[in-house]
Amino acid sequence: MLRLLGWRLVQGVVVLWTVYTVTFALLMMAPGDPFVGEKKPPEAVVRALAEKYGLDYLTFPEEQRRSMTWGQHAYYIRKAYARYLGLAVRGDFGPTIDYPNFSVNDIIKTSLPVSATLGSIALLFALWVGSLAGTLGAVRKGRGTDLALSVLTLLGVSLPSFVVGALLMMLFVVYIPILPAAGWGSASQIFLPALTLSLFFLAYIARLARASTLDTLSADYVRTARAKGVSPRGVVMKHVGANAALPLLSYLGPAAANILVGSFVVEKLFAIPGLGTHFVNGCLNKDIPLVLGSVMVYTTLVVVFNMLVDVAYAAVDPRITLR
Repeated sequence: MLRLLGWRLVQGVVVLWTVYTVTFALLMMAPGDPFVGEKKPPEAVVRALAEKYGLDYLTFPEEQRRSMTWGQHAYYIRKAYARYLGLAVRGDFGPTIDYPNFSVNDIIKTSLPVSATLGSIALLFALWVGSLAGTLGAVRKGRGTDLALSVLTLLGVSLPSFVVGALLMMLFVVYIPILPAAGWGSASQIFLPALTLSLFFLAYIARLARASTLDTLSADYVRTARAKGVSPRGVVMKHVGANAALPLLSYLGPAAANILVGSFVVEKLFAIPGLGTHFVNGCLNKDIPLVLGSVMVYTTLVVVFNMLVDVAYAAVDPRITLR
């Protein structure tokens, strides 16, 4: 167990470094000055950026910066890469451009719990309803219930979240005005974005649960249980459920990570003050410290979720040995 965890930690560090390097390179290749977009930040922010990241030329006059050679730009970018990496390792993502009075850490501390709450509610709802729907479809294979669930899940995995969100807003905000269109805090404000975010994963989990349950129902030990006179409900509850849930467990790690990433569009659509909204605003306004900090936080969550799923998968299935 400890050996596996140690190896997963090493892999996680490599993944984080690779994502950081690729993201930093892509952001540096974007048009405009590094860390400065079309929206000119306050001079105090420019000086703080230059001091923290080694981008001294941000404080140079415009004419001097234009006359710099490619080699000079590359020198400052390499310097910024090393310095920012050192700060990021210590958990310091620096100041933001769009929010002069806040650091990236401040934005993450206030917005990540909002995104985590929305994602957790959506994931729990998708897992609970999707598992029940998939199991019901497998038990009633070929009947009207199974066909109806198959059509609904196909629609769920096919429609993008922004289309689903817009349709739900038209239904429950415009035509049947019983829910608020945006905001965060109350149960009525959480319902629509959580439902919008969960539908794709609910449909995928339902299809996965159906396939896994059908495969388990054809196993020898299930036929033996039926031959012994175990009721159909008892077969499903005692013999099928735990074994059919293994593929769902392996999907939880990527699903938890994807549901956070998928919240970008949902948070923007419903004006939720989560990290996804700030990430989108950072991309639009070229707030590169905020974008880079958000990417690193989400990558860390992906690595942690996948590591936890590996351990949980081995704990649930005794046939799997962790080496």
